[in-house]
Amino acid sequence: MFDYRYHALSLAAVLFALALGVLIGVAIGDSNLVSSAKSGIVHNLNSEIDEARRQNGRLQQRLAEEETFTRSLYPLAVHELLNGRNIGLLFLGGTSDQVDSLVRAAVTQAGGTLATVVAIGEPLDLSALARAAAGTHYAELPGSPAVLGQFGELIGRQLVSGGQLVDRELISRVREALMSAFDGTLTRLEGLVVERAEPSGQNPAQIEASALFETGLLDGVAAAGVSAVGVELSSTNPSQVPWYKGRRISSVDDLDQPAGQAALAYALAGSKGSYGIKSTADSLLPAVGAPAGAP
Repeated sequence: MFDYRYHALSLAAVLFALALGVLIGVAIGDSNLVSSAKSGIVHNLNSEIDEARRQNGRLQQRLAEEETFTRSLYPLAVHELLNGRNIGLLFLGGTSDQVDSLVRAAVTQAGGTLATVVAIGEPLDLSALARAAAGTHYAELPGSPAVLGQFGELIGRQLVSGGQLVDRELISRVREALMSAFDGTLTRLEGLVVERAEPSGQNPAQIEASALFETGLLDGVAAAGVSAVGVELSSTNPSQVPWYKGRRISSVDDLDQPAGQAALAYALAGSKGSYGIKSTADSLLPAVGAPAGAP
């Protein structure tokens, strides 16, 4: 049966919806209302942007002041740490003008001299090295991993000793086949900075040969009583710090930062550890106090 109550309710709902639609239409058509809301939002956003800019300006100023303070203290922190010492720079598998410049600046600031810069070409040309070493048992390099390790050790010893060893002519004989770059002189070194590039474009046999030679070379440097320090930039990826740690040498992973350059000077002066900003670092800088072996 038809119920007038349902009819009345339906009619009321239609009238309510119509009235609501009229109100919304009026609100939308009210340009003053829309403009007022828009102005409020824009004002709030502008206020937040202005405050963010002011805060950024304050932070930039503080950062500049701290950087100025750090750079002012840096010369005092490393003053004469390497007084009169000859330091070498060894590139394994590649070269970097930036690393060369940063190491040179750090060593010079600490009173030392970057006397020798050497780059080992990799992959190693074992046949060319064997021909250069003709007449010695190092002519067996291509077929003897053991001889390759011994060869690396002797090259390491001669590199830091200025060639003043038995078979001292060997490093000169193989220099062209072994080194992709050489600058300075072969002289007695009192510290060696090492920058290693991740092997690329090498087959497994070449990678193994490079590893045997590099390990032997650093063993020879250590046997000669010279400290080696591995370095890299804060952007270096993959990091070579694990490789340096595996060879038991100190390392600096942020050479492009003032703290990294200071850490390099202290490490060359005798501090032991892994320094820098990466997760592999023991600390940013060596502990306060005179480093072991410092003059």
